[in-house]
Amino acid sequence: MAAPTSRYARALADVVEERKLDVAAVRGQLDTFVQLLGESPALRNVWENPSVPAEQKRNLLDALVQRAAAFRETRNFLAVLIDRRRIAALAEIARQFQAEMNQRLGIAEAEITSARPLPDEEKRFLEAQLASLTGKKILARYKQDATLLGGAVARVGSTIYDGSLKGQLRKIKETLSAG
Repeated sequence: MAAPTSRYARALADVVEERKLDVAAVRGQLDTFVQLLGESPALRNVWENPSVPAEQKRNLLDALVQRAAAFRETRNFLAVLIDRRRIAALAEIARQFQAEMNQRLGIAEAEITSARPLPDEEKRFLEAQLASLTGKKILARYKQDATLLGGAVARVGSTIYDGSLKGQLRKIKETLSAG
């Protein structure tokens, strides 16, 4: 199901770029509908049920879009997913849309894990270092893991930058074991 979901994500990204829509707002609107579908089995049943008339599905969508104050383009996108029986894949499409927009905007997501809470100054420093390494703007999420002992580990995509004390000790152990 990866190919169809990525095709829908790219199509939405094209519309967002073409119409110069606020990317963060579209992401938020998609997240709202992902949450609604996750929390409401009744809504999911209506939108996924082929025996429910399309007009009834769209009327329900329009009522929810109005409450969420979503863009017309978001509404139309969701209507296409409902009509093509792809609404069950909305969460995956939303993830792929975010990844697609990040790529187009030159943004890399980073997960930074440290042994202790980092002050803002250190966060800015780490993000600047990662930006210079990747050549992209960094959108960082921070976590804590006391087992690192000190330092930090950053994951950007599939690349891991290990500056933790635990990682350095592991390298020393490997060097001593190999020698």
